[in-house]
Amino acid sequence: MFISEEKISLRIAEPQDAQKIYDWENDRSLWRVSETSNPISMFQIEQFLLSNSDLAANRQLRLMIDLKETGKSIGCVDLFEYDPFNGRIGIGILIEEAYRKQGFAQKAIALCIDYLFNDVMVHQIHCLIDEQNTESQHLFEKMGFKPCGRRKDWIKTPEGYIDAVFYQNVKQS
Repeated sequence: MFISEEKISLRIAEPQDAQKIYDWENDRSLWRVSETSNPISMFQIEQFLLSNSDLAANRQLRLMIDLKETGKSIGCVDLFEYDPFNGRIGIGILIEEAYRKQGFAQKAIALCIDYLFNDVMVHQIHCLIDEQNTESQHLFEKMGFKPCGRRKDWIKTPEGYIDAVFYQNVKQS
């Protein structure tokens, strides 16, 4: 366990998580929100997991979201584009469909915000959400993220291009 609260804990993804991550990464229904367009091999995932322990060196980190009661992994948080010089980092979250709308994403993001602002000491956390993903927009807004920009025609879909909204949560002094 890395950090936790009453119902969930976050921990660094490890090699034993490879199958679950493989399944998530190759779920084509999630590709639009993860900006993925190719399948990912188990070898690629295993290689990533072998180096997934140092945010400062790799500029990214994947954290598994586990239910404390059962230890089951129900999702993950990706921290990426870590820029220690400017004090910023990106965040993305995935919750398995069966566990959505139960507050787990909000709890995981709250844990990450506390960790990133108080331990990593970043000044801002950012994310990019497609304009049609209103659930994620509401989630991040509830967690203190503010929309601060729009990337026009940023995401290609079968129906055409859609915009993406850039969000930031800037640490208050």
